[in-house]
Amino acid sequence: MSNSKIALVTGGSRGLGKNMALSLAKKGIDVILTYNSKQDEAEAVVAEIEQAGQKAATLQLNTSDVKGFDAFFAQLKTVLQESFEADHFDFLINNAGTALYAPFAETTEEQLDTIVNIHYKGVFFLTQKALPFLNDGGRIINISSGLARMTYPGSSTYGSMKGAIEVLSRYMALELGPRRIAVNVVAPGAIETDFGGGRVRDNQEINAHIASLTALGRVGLPDDIGGVVAFLCSDEARWINAQRIEVSGGQGL
Repeated sequence: MSNSKIALVTGGSRGLGKNMALSLAKKGIDVILTYNSKQDEAEAVVAEIEQAGQKAATLQLNTSDVKGFDAFFAQLKTVLQESFEADHFDFLINNAGTALYAPFAETTEEQLDTIVNIHYKGVFFLTQKALPFLNDGGRIINISSGLARMTYPGSSTYGSMKGAIEVLSRYMALELGPRRIAVNVVAPGAIETDFGGGRVRDNQEINAHIASLTALGRVGLPDDIGGVVAFLCSDEARWINAQRIEVSGGQGL
């Protein structure tokens, strides 16, 4: 049996999820990462983790499709046994997500349903179905957003779903406490990635505006986030529970 602990990172093929996966590997944690459509990118992350000396694997997962979760966990069980000589994992990082930029007055029911399914319903039921595979004493980290605290025009749907996840996380922490599973939220501020079409990274006006609103004077980078998630999976963070940790450089104070 492997002595390494194992993390499952959803949406781990790119952006923040990729940084989280690599940061966990640097801490000596094996990683299973999911991708929605970019299998080649996911396999490149797996190769990078393996080069760093940890075990890694990747599985396809559409987090908006709750009906597909049973089949996913059947695959996960096989991968755990065959690639990791394990039948449980230790850390669940609910990172997968997409952006929506739409004014409140113009948001459609279809847009709302898509965001609810990915950012709330998907996280809710994926975590529920993961519980039999999660070791007692493990950790769950739900990824929120600074937009649950700060308001930005066009982000009402996305921001409120992240707010819902923050409340849900406290309930998870309470109800999973008897299994010594700690549940925390990491809420990134604006980050330079391809998220939302790369708006923050590629639009210099948006980038400069956010930097001007941030105490540390710049926009966030993926490297600012992954290490915080990895820390929350470490023994040093064992007594941190039911907390929202915003990682935004002091944005919108």
